[in-house]
Amino acid sequence: MKKEILVNSTDYERRVAILEDDRLVELQVQRPDNERMVGDIYKGVIRTVLPGMSAAFVDIGMPRAAYLHSSDIGKDYGYLSEDSEEEHTPADIVRKKRQDKIESVLKRNQEVLVQVIKEPISTKGPRVSTEISIPGRYIVLVPDDDHIRVSKRIVNWTEKRRLQKILAPLRPEGFGLIARTEAEGKQEAALRADIKRVLKLWGKLKKKADSTPAPTLIHKEADMVVSMLRDVFTDDVERVLIDNKEDYKRVISFTRQVIPHLKDRVKLYKDSKPLFDLYNLEREIDNMMENKVWIRKGAYLVIDQTEAMVTIDVNTGRYVGGKDQETTIFQVNLEAAREIARQVRLRDIGGLIICDFIDMYNRENRRKLYEEFKKCFQNDRAKRAINPVSEFGLIEMTRERVRESHLHALSDPCPTCHGSGRIISKETMATKIERWFLRAKADGKYSKFNLIVNPLVAGLMSDNGTNRIARLMKIQKIKINLVRDTTIPVNKYLVFDAMTNTDITDKYLA
Repeated sequence: MKKEILVNSTDYERRVAILEDDRLVELQVQRPDNERMVGDIYKGVIRTVLPGMSAAFVDIGMPRAAYLHSSDIGKDYGYLSEDSEEEHTPADIVRKKRQDKIESVLKRNQEVLVQVIKEPISTKGPRVSTEISIPGRYIVLVPDDDHIRVSKRIVNWTEKRRLQKILAPLRPEGFGLIARTEAEGKQEAALRADIKRVLKLWGKLKKKADSTPAPTLIHKEADMVVSMLRDVFTDDVERVLIDNKEDYKRVISFTRQVIPHLKDRVKLYKDSKPLFDLYNLEREIDNMMENKVWIRKGAYLVIDQTEAMVTIDVNTGRYVGGKDQETTIFQVNLEAAREIARQVRLRDIGGLIICDFIDMYNRENRRKLYEEFKKCFQNDRAKRAINPVSEFGLIEMTRERVRESHLHALSDPCPTCHGSGRIISKETMATKIERWFLRAKADGKYSKFNLIVNPLVAGLMSDNGTNRIARLMKIQKIKINLVRDTTIPVNKYLVFDAMTNTDITDKYLA
């Protein structure tokens, strides 16, 4: 598989795109007003302990308090981790076996060292953990631990045992080590150098934490470009194209220190044509805001994101297939599975995801669809769990969510529908207006009005066939001057007292 990484920077935005076989599969965006927090380490102060929620709120110096759940409290506070060989990064959430109640281990105004594991989302503050982890290129250093673990993505048991054997004598006293996926095949010298590098970093931030009053930022995770390349710039990446000199220098410096054998694959892009235009990515990025996604053969997906979950519906569209309906449906579902996996990664969708595939009666086809769906996520860096196809044709999955999806991060709620995606029809609006005048007539304070509405609503209410305004004036014995205003949305209207030109809209709302 051909794999490339593109880095595009301007004064107001930085973007990292990952391409597989010339197709965009992952995009990360950072802006000055929305810098990433995952991996940042803070010295915070406990402000509130909530036994009923098994959680506490921590002041880390941000506008919103950080959320610390009991499952994210380390063993030094009375909790034990379950044994795990899972690769651990600052974004991971590792469940704990609770020994004591949270109110007995955390107290108000207590100072704690915490690490952000989930970005602020919507009205929620960041989620933090007291278990600190310092990621390197090949290993993760875990202070106050004594385990040696190996990434679950390394499936070869011989390789797992080899890494554990190498790391056992290298483990510093009082620290745990986790071999990352990139450690596969690496020799002792590379692992030793990586441990030395992250151990030195831990020493610096620990010294700062001991001498600095809370709340304060102790350690800022590497910027998005460097951290992305640390995690995804592997031997299978053919090249990295960077269009900004400062980013290029920073990446070259990083590769020289950590992965010198890949340094020659980093290139500075100097062409006048924008880098993303070279690969026709801008249109695809714009399409991420759309809920309809066309796939091959005329079929399409409908992606709806809500606060609770994301639903993805598969439709055959214009695809009619051959004579065998089951085969036709199976082929559409396979194409849909591949595109769903790409869209989930590309849009950075997390949480609960429900995929509604077209019903298939053949059990073997259902099994093949499930296997293909799992296979399509094999390059996804986010943690996930995928259930088999249900009897209703659904595949339910969860995917690690550490930040808002691109849809929410790159867009604002519609000021007209306020995020619902629907507005009331002009017919419904006309009826609401008529009810308003019924209430105003019953009050008896006004008899002459100026009604200001969108031209579409005005056209409906003054149509020669029905002329609802004329009928309303005749029955209620009132005077209405209809005013068309293109700046008024279809679902809004204003009513003024014609005698004093006073806005009285709110007086008779339902």
